[in-house]
Amino acid sequence: MRIVIAGGGTGGHLYPGLAIARALVRLDSTIRPFFIGARRGIERDVLPEAGFPFELLDLHPLYRQQIWNNWKTLRGAASAWRRVGAIISAGRPAAVIGTGGYAAGLALAYTATHGVPLFLQEQNSYPGLTTRFFSRYAREVYLGFPEAERHMRRGRATVFVDSGNPIQPPPTPRPSREAARRAWGFPESGGRVLLIYGGSQGSRGLNQVVDAWVARGIPEGLYVIWMTGKAHIAQYQRRESGAVRVRAYLSPIADAYAASDFAMTRSGAMTTAELLAWGIPPVLVPLPTAAADHQTANAVALAKAGAAMHVPQASLSAKRLDEIVGGLLAAPERLVEMAAAGRTRARPGAAEEIAYRIVEACAGGGASK
Repeated sequence: MRIVIAGGGTGGHLYPGLAIARALVRLDSTIRPFFIGARRGIERDVLPEAGFPFELLDLHPLYRQQIWNNWKTLRGAASAWRRVGAIISAGRPAAVIGTGGYAAGLALAYTATHGVPLFLQEQNSYPGLTTRFFSRYAREVYLGFPEAERHMRRGRATVFVDSGNPIQPPPTPRPSREAARRAWGFPESGGRVLLIYGGSQGSRGLNQVVDAWVARGIPEGLYVIWMTGKAHIAQYQRRESGAVRVRAYLSPIADAYAASDFAMTRSGAMTTAELLAWGIPPVLVPLPTAAADHQTANAVALAKAGAAMHVPQASLSAKRLDEIVGGLLAAPERLVEMAAAGRTRARPGAAEEIAYRIVEACAGGGASK
């Protein structure tokens, strides 16, 4: 069974597709995922190492601020349409899965106009333009946040599924908190461990606040794992101490999750999905420049559910961070309540559920194999 997965441009759109692809192969080893992405997206670096066949096309986003560059979008769309047609014709897929982003649009348009079963996975609480437009043509739409459904149009046969976001779930059995703390050089018991990171590249805004906060002196009994991003590590490495670990990158990040009691992070869809799955209550500081301000929508949704604290970056300072952390340390029941609320939103098995539903839908619809 051949299944085409279209999406990318950013890791937030590519990694869910990879998680679904791996779950599909685990479910049925005869399934052959094929990826369509953009030459200028993160997929050019990730897909060659992922082990799946792929093709990267000359795809571009809509240039809203630099409209004179949209000639690139139109030129790329014309050539990409022909290549998508050739890819589909080379072996008609049982399904096309769209995971969003500008890298998915052309493939989904071809799919919708040529009768290939279409499935979508939307990561955020406020869906992107691609998913909003094509939801009416999809058989099923898998939601990372149930709040996203109200922003999309339902086709006559469209089913919305509150699946959660497809992530790499925590291992079974999970590493012990004591062993994880020991690996980081922290005491096995007592105190709290705070994880701080601003995405895979780090965050200049968060790093500056954390730097000033650490310089003030962190609370007694608090231990910090701080990922700065590779571009920023040289500037902040000096803050390394017995209570503060400063790292350029966290790989595997599971080692940090296993040791942490709470976190301060951006509110990207995959980050929040991982934190919920690990039962780590987060303080969410949305990236203010995220497209359509979707990170704020994610943070607000989780805060309303009692699963997170939402702190706008404009209001975050070293003093404010000290107040937030001090308040949580003084009221540990708040962390317990947030973790419990987060567990009701956690979907660690999302990738497997999505894979199963797609295979069942294709089999029931008599899709070619």
